[in-house]
Amino acid sequence: MNNPVGWFEIYVDNVARAKAFYEAVFELTLTPMEMPGCEMQTFPMAEDGKGISGAIIKMDDNAPGAGGTVVYFSCADCAVEAERVGAAGGKVVVEKTSIGPNGFIAMAIDTEGNSIGLHSMA
Repeated sequence: MNNPVGWFEIYVDNVARAKAFYEAVFELTLTPMEMPGCEMQTFPMAEDGKGISGAIIKMDDNAPGAGGTVVYFSCADCAVEAERVGAAGGKVVVEKTSIGPNGFIAMAIDTEGNSIGLHSMA
């Protein structure tokens, strides 16, 4: 049985601004993907790696914002990525917090108003 989630999309209003935010926080490079009717930048993906990949995407009928689905990004130490959030234009709303035997989380708001989670075991 596979894990139930296979892809995610984070809706944005300003692709360049959101791209700069995610690249700065996670120290990675997003790649453009051609899709009719939208502007999309994908996160890196290793075919044989754990987890899933996804994209930031601008579509006329989908708006970003808090209160919707939260995507949690895996980190070695979520405090490291949380420290990059402010400089990248976002805001940390929950500093690194223990969730018991399931590790630690931090919560942030990206440049588009989306809530994102950071998760680590250390």
